[in-house]
Amino acid sequence: MKKILALTAMAAMMVTALSCGNQGNKKNGAVPEYKVVEAAQVDLSTFPVDEDGYIVLFDGSSTNGWRGYGKEALPQRWSMDEGALKFSGTGSGEGQTGEGGDVIFAHQFKNFTLEMEWKISKGGNSGIFYLAKEVTTKDENGNERYEPIYISAPEYQVLDNANHPDALLGVDGNRQSASLYDMIPAVPQNQNPYGEWNKVKILVYKGTVVHFQNDVKVLEYHLWTQQWTDMLQASKFSQKDWPLAFELLNNCGGENHEGYIGLQDHGDDVWYRNIRIKVMD
Repeated sequence: MKKILALTAMAAMMVTALSCGNQGNKKNGAVPEYKVVEAAQVDLSTFPVDEDGYIVLFDGSSTNGWRGYGKEALPQRWSMDEGALKFSGTGSGEGQTGEGGDVIFAHQFKNFTLEMEWKISKGGNSGIFYLAKEVTTKDENGNERYEPIYISAPEYQVLDNANHPDALLGVDGNRQSASLYDMIPAVPQNQNPYGEWNKVKILVYKGTVVHFQNDVKVLEYHLWTQQWTDMLQASKFSQKDWPLAFELLNNCGGENHEGYIGLQDHGDDVWYRNIRIKVMD
């Protein structure tokens, strides 16, 4: 894994532009110049395949293949805990600390079925990202910085619905567990409460995306369509409110329609286990 991460670090120094807009900022509606980092990817052939034909990305025995978003290694606050990948929160919400941060599996996927289980602490918040990119912009001093993962990736919401206020925000419950965050509510809402495991399945195939929670289909939508654009325009990621996020999400997955699987540090304790994926390219 050290060798893989070293390659990742070297490749991360060479960033390529996916596309660039005029210099601008969130307030004036212009898309700032940005770059998408193209880093070395892990070799999937080195990961086990289970009896169902899924590639095992995490089985509780190793964090091989996982690293921080925009980082070379797994942040210290992510660790193995009784067969799960645990994030130990600071209670700071999105105010991430240096030893924390979101994590990604270092391989980009296009068409797939992703499965895992999660449980969360009381009042906890997290999320599962897919088709994510590592995106950088420059600050006012010209220094390169990473933009948050959620401006390029749809999010499967992970939340304690009963105790976190985000469950009451948004529209019609579209920030509750298993929802497409801030866009489509999960219906029916069949979440198990905090401290109990919930099952996830996310199907992504040629733009069709389906979320399942605890073996029940809860939503479906279609990327790269007018429906997708309209949903973005009605969300916090609209062209008016957040032009960079709108541009990246509207062309989710970039030119090749592929990206990383990511797990969110939202400041709260959360556990993920039995992470596996079936590639359908």
